[in-house]
Amino acid sequence: MVTAVLFLAPALLAIGLLRIVPFAGAAWSTLYKRVGVGLLAEQRFAGMDNYVTLFSDPLFRGTLVRTVVFNLILNPVQIALAMCVAVLMTRVIPLRGLWRTAVFIPCTIPLVGSSIAWGIALRGDGPINGLLQALGFGPQPFFTSPHQALASIMLVASWVGIGYWMLFLIGGLNDVNTELYEAAGIDGANNWRTFWHITLPLMKRPLLFVLVADTVANFVLFIPVQLLTNGGPQESTTLLMFDAYRRTYSYSQPNLGATSTLILTLIMLVIVAIQFRLLKDED
Repeated sequence: MVTAVLFLAPALLAIGLLRIVPFAGAAWSTLYKRVGVGLLAEQRFAGMDNYVTLFSDPLFRGTLVRTVVFNLILNPVQIALAMCVAVLMTRVIPLRGLWRTAVFIPCTIPLVGSSIAWGIALRGDGPINGLLQALGFGPQPFFTSPHQALASIMLVASWVGIGYWMLFLIGGLNDVNTELYEAAGIDGANNWRTFWHITLPLMKRPLLFVLVADTVANFVLFIPVQLLTNGGPQESTTLLMFDAYRRTYSYSQPNLGATSTLILTLIMLVIVAIQFRLLKDED
């Protein structure tokens, strides 16, 4: 018992200092308001006033809805595409290792670098618009359009996410007993029925892990929004993580920023709990 405690102590200490203590501090901060400026500022107890202030703000309510919709669209799309690529990469295809490496390479590039590269690629005079014009289409505004900016942010996030989650799903697919596929083939099952009745049920645990991790990653997505759109145009890409950052550091409202962060965390917990419920292993 003592040995186990000694081995676990560094990890538990790190979790406590880096996770639990900051979260508790943020939760406590939501109950106070900052009065004054600079060194003369003081914290006064405000109860639930910060929550009332945020939910009374139509811009925050729009950010809240936008964040949930963003994740409800992006997460299933990313996981579905990662699953399709993983299935393809476990088949016997020429140069399979090379293709796996090519899909994974975007994950090795820091998100800052990927965001900058996509910002250049999708600008008005960038190569993507050049290709569209060569194909006979008009140039697209992408990050400068309130109707396309959020979808463009999804594209940047998926560029990195699909290859990363593919690796975990390939690991799960490699653990599926091949004798089950052979038996299905003998019974005359086609590829779709085999995938639906054998692969998916046996991939519940890997899919649950990937879905939960992807949900958390996309809820706290920040770098592409800050670098490429700064929450615009017309607040169309302002998500809760960016809203918390902006309130804290740009507007000097740390208590409202902490409140926004806590709301974001609670929404993530609810959605993750629903995911666990839906993909619960019944064995």
